Parts: sequence; structure tokens; C-alpha cells
Amino acid sequence: MSKVLMMMGSESDRATMEKGLPILEGKGVEVTVEVCSAHREPVRTAELASGAAGAGYDLVICGAGLSAALPGVVAAHTKLPVIGVPISAGTLGGLDALLSIAQMPPGVPVAAVGIDNSKNAAHLALRLLGLAG
Repeated sequence: MSKVLMMMGSESDRATMEKGLPILEGKGVEVTVEVCSAHREPVRTAELASGAAGAGYDLVICGAGLSAALPGVVAAHTKLPVIGVPISAGTLGGLDALLSIAQMPPGVPVAAVGIDNSKNAAHLALRLLGLAG
């Protein structure tokens, strides 16, 4: 069975991120959801990310708004694929989060989907896991 770790930077991101859950669970993917801020809980974030592979996860989906550091921080601490979901928040409507997720430095790859589009993150995850179709 495939396992996905879904992380979000704030409890306020939950409604947006959980829209992708039925897609994953419909294909039998086990999903663990964690609220963990890269800024307010940097040690916990690093521990979750660095331990994800050892805990049997196959990939990580991260949702974050504003500076959207979470996907990049997670990618810096794991070799698992990371999919970033920019969350619309603040005055820029998610554009800041999209740019933060898309502009990772070389060697720290994060796949970015559209703003508030956790459904596409779930579909991409299924493709990466070989479960699409």
C-alpha cells in the first residue's frame, strides 16, 4: 500500500488541502495529515521530513501560503518527491506562495501545482506512485 504524508503550514489550510484526500484514498493510498509550520516549528518540520522515508511514506504533499517555506524546507530534509500546493492568503492571493514554491534552488526540487489546487496535487501523486488511471 502506498503512503503519503500531507503537511500544511496552518490549520487554516486544512479545508483547501483536504480536497485532495478523496482522490488519494479512492485509490487505496494511506494518507497522514499533519499541521506543521516551517517558521513556527522548524525542528518538528525537519524531523517529520527527515523521518518520512523511514516511516514508509512514498511522497509528501505540502500546502502553504504567503512565503510558503514548508515545501522547500521539507524537500531539503528528504529525498522523497515533494509536491507543493500554494495556498491563497494575504494580499497577493497566492501568487507569492506559487513563486516561493516554484523557485527552489538547484538540488531541492519541489513540484508545484496551481493555487489552492490540492486535487491536482493528489492526481500528480497518483501518477508518481504509478496508481493513475
